[in-house]
Amino acid sequence: MKKQISFFAITLFFCLTLFAKPNPKAATYKSYETTDKNAPVVYFIKDITPESLVKVYEATGFKPTGKVGVKISTGESQRSNHLRPALIKNLVQKLNGTIVECNTIYGGSRASNAVHKQAVKERGYLDIAKFDLLDEEGFLTIPVKNGKHLKEDYVGSHFSNYDSFLVLSHFKGHAMGGFGGAIKNLSIGFGSGTGVKKSGKAIIHSAGKSDRNGWVGTPQIAFQESMAEAASAVHGYLGDGKMVYVSVMNNISVDCDCNGNPAAPDMHDIGVLASTDPLAIDQACVDLIYLANDSGSMVERIETRDGIYQLSHGQKIGMGKGSRNYRLVRLD
Repeated sequence: MKKQISFFAITLFFCLTLFAKPNPKAATYKSYETTDKNAPVVYFIKDITPESLVKVYEATGFKPTGKVGVKISTGESQRSNHLRPALIKNLVQKLNGTIVECNTIYGGSRASNAVHKQAVKERGYLDIAKFDLLDEEGFLTIPVKNGKHLKEDYVGSHFSNYDSFLVLSHFKGHAMGGFGGAIKNLSIGFGSGTGVKKSGKAIIHSAGKSDRNGWVGTPQIAFQESMAEAASAVHGYLGDGKMVYVSVMNNISVDCDCNGNPAAPDMHDIGVLASTDPLAIDQACVDLIYLANDSGSMVERIETRDGIYQLSHGQKIGMGKGSRNYRLVRLD
């Protein structure tokens, strides 16, 4: 059996390497990693295991208080590349966390309370933790500071029931965002969906033009900036020391986990990162993508969707520590 698994792993790696789109920018890309001791820290480990998730989380020194929510994407289908229960179980249970989500606004398997709960059960998440649909009973208004497009954001009303959050993200591509990481999970992920009076997902997708309909032909840059504004608002709402971020860079497809039939990953897995700063951890993930030799498809997806504006606008409005520079601490 072990020989069969090893042969399969070698064959899969060969196929991914053979068909991966090379990244011509890898040799010349300049990352935002710095030695500046004032820069936020991002911890990194190459191995992607349940134990690695716990290890990078513990390295942050984060001390959750009270009731802990674990914000993940539960995926649009079993074919999506969302983080599987077996991988995240140890970390979620270490925090005695409740997995939290909000409904979508595009239909599909998570567009209403009943079908979303059934999808979560079918994906196996109820086997490892409790689950709470944050917008099941409505929305909560969160003020947006320094917003160019948004003055306020709307998250699921159950958000207020939690004292601390682990934002556990699968880093991958996205059809509109270019990439989806901590910023997307904070903004669109926490945004209230369909069936409520005001939808955070709609206000972000429409760049502040509509709280009910997000599909209004929003310019890409305005959409990217709106994501950054909503993410910054959610990050800061509970105050300092209330949110921690873990991002897993595996099964990196150009498509989001909201896609029920995504394109197959065509680059290698990279590792697990953790930080208390959402801007720093997303910048570190993007840097690792650009520095990879087989990431041409992901780089193209990011650039054709103006994805970097998530980061540049986040810095401009003071998300986290307001710096795209970060110190990478390798735990391998």
